[in-house]
Amino acid sequence: MRMSQNKSQFVAVASIAAELSAVMEVAKEISLAAANAKAIAFRAGEKAKGFQPITDFINELAKETIELVNNINEHALKLYRLTVKEHRMSEACKRFEEVAAGACSAPYASSLSVPLQKAMQRRADCHRQFSRHVSELVAQLADVMHPARAARVIAANSRIEASQAGEYLQSLQAVAESVDNAAQIIHDKVHKCRSALSMINSVD
Repeated sequence: MRMSQNKSQFVAVASIAAELSAVMEVAKEISLAAANAKAIAFRAGEKAKGFQPITDFINELAKETIELVNNINEHALKLYRLTVKEHRMSEACKRFEEVAAGACSAPYASSLSVPLQKAMQRRADCHRQFSRHVSELVAQLADVMHPARAARVIAANSRIEASQAGEYLQSLQAVAESVDNAAQIIHDKVHKCRSALSMINSVD
């Protein structure tokens, strides 16, 4: 059971790292879209006057998402390290138990109980820390959803403002679409991270 749990933790943590990497790339794309939108709005002048402040909002959302993902990555790295440590402690416990079983009639067999108890305690401590970081990660993933939802709203407003930009309509609408698509991707990736975390909890 413990080996299965460790394996599930390794798989889940690897999955989360991959999804977070994708979210980071999308956030960078949003930042680039904001820069492109700002340049287009500047060229359009009065025709895109309402679009200009939107570019600042888009850029702020990108920065907020990148910052949140960086913080989440730190927790994901801690989860990986704790998973490795817990796996090693599980292996140590298994070997101590095997040696203790084989030496049950030996004169000093009782001396194995202390190191075995210590190894089991360290394994339990690792798992408690892991569970705490999982809870913190769940909360942080919820935080990432806020800028993603805001991006959907901004994309809708961007389409409205773009419709008044004359010959710049198509270019600004493309920016709105890219922000909307990015928000959807972030939503999907965060959902996958949550699914990976629930996989850990189901084995817990």
